[in-house]
Amino acid sequence: MVQQPPSGALGDGLPGSLAPEAEAAADAAGPAQLAKSGYAGLSLGGWSWSLFQGGRDPYVILISIYIFAPYFSEYVVGDKVKGQSLVATMTTIYSLFVAATAPFLGAAMERFGARKPVLLVLIALMAPLIWALWFVTPGGPISVNATLWMLGAIGVLFVYAEVLHNSMLISAAGTSHAPHASGLALSLGNAFAVVALVFCMIAFALPGAVDWSFVPDKPMFGIDPAKAEPSRIVGPICAALLVLLAIPMFLFSPDVPRSGERFVTSLAKGAGGLWETLKSLKGEADMRNYLIARMLFTDGMTSLLAFGGLYAAGVMRWQVLEMLGYGILLSIFAVIGGFVGSFMDRAVGPLKAVKIAVGGAIVCLIGLLGMGREKILFFWAYDPAAHAPLWNGPMFRTLPEIIYLVIGFGVAIFVVAHYASSRTLLTRLSPPEKLPAFFGLYAMSGTATVWVGSFLVALFTALSGSQQGGFIPIAALLFLGLIGMFFVKGGGKDEHRAD
Repeated sequence: MVQQPPSGALGDGLPGSLAPEAEAAADAAGPAQLAKSGYAGLSLGGWSWSLFQGGRDPYVILISIYIFAPYFSEYVVGDKVKGQSLVATMTTIYSLFVAATAPFLGAAMERFGARKPVLLVLIALMAPLIWALWFVTPGGPISVNATLWMLGAIGVLFVYAEVLHNSMLISAAGTSHAPHASGLALSLGNAFAVVALVFCMIAFALPGAVDWSFVPDKPMFGIDPAKAEPSRIVGPICAALLVLLAIPMFLFSPDVPRSGERFVTSLAKGAGGLWETLKSLKGEADMRNYLIARMLFTDGMTSLLAFGGLYAAGVMRWQVLEMLGYGILLSIFAVIGGFVGSFMDRAVGPLKAVKIAVGGAIVCLIGLLGMGREKILFFWAYDPAAHAPLWNGPMFRTLPEIIYLVIGFGVAIFVVAHYASSRTLLTRLSPPEKLPAFFGLYAMSGTATVWVGSFLVALFTALSGSQQGGFIPIAALLFLGLIGMFFVKGGGKDEHRAD
């Protein structure tokens, strides 16, 4: 993948970090009443904040995971293993840049206050680059290296936009509704990706492959499969979704109040603010242990999500039709994952919810490593030629493919549930007066070492010469992060910091 998935929220370190509208709603209704009201109790600003992620995340799903990245790896690079290694290397490069700069951006935004003006600039830069992926073809005007740098630039802009968007969570939704808005945002991101994937499948991939009444006889809008246009069209689609679904957030979501300080001044003073935030960890052992553990398992989760499409396309030898179907099905389960995370937060508390999600992801990853077109869970050989197809459909006709899909469903649920619960856990571990500062550290913990996972994937892929070998360090990162979570206390069911 070329972009890091949602990594955290950043609060405002200035007085009045809650927007007046959200603050007034919290005071009037009270935490218990707001929590009981559920998703229906979200304000228009909260729904609009969540909707922005609905327009943002299809880039991750369609381009970084399921459609464009596998196309780029196999057809533009011309070698799936080399392609995975190249994408992992570029992800490492831009992640190092993000790790060095995003914490200072976060500290600067604490001083500057308003997020929307900077977000507008980031979207204006990102959308044209995403659209330009349409022009990436084998031997075309945009070379392999140029494409990698384009994807790297999009990745940097994407993470910056993610940090600023997450920083508006409390101002847009209020403290009590933050878990609902967080889970809803992740579910909407996958829901809109499902819509886009289904549209691409019916409009571009299935025509000519099946004789179904609801499928056109030929690809719509003159899209030519021979030129890989069904794989490239996802660029313009994702760019359009990003712009359109950002509009409600700019119109309706309350922003953090502007401090009056110039942005350039805020950037210059950001380093000092970051140091003060780091010093605030003194005496907060549980928060410190959580942020360290999160660095590890978030690296693993990010890499698992990042390279999952490349891995599936290479190991299972799936083409664009299968990858569209795979993306649709996993995105549906990812929608479920957002609600599962919110449910587990309320049922067992976010600390246990994170442990369950990380542990479940480890089990699923081990299962994926044991799969192939001629292999089931390491030990059972399978000869597709010796078995009749399980059904007469256009894809997923063998038992290994079905089992791979089922394991993938688990990955989708656990990864998304982990992101939702991680954001909620931060609010449970932090004392109220330190919440904005710790939101900043939360964002930093998601970027400071995020390059490690992609670097290890690139290294192990090159050393082993296989995609399976490249995924072994992902399991190690998840396992180490899970161990670290057992040194964290607090964050239980209905457990909030009172100090």
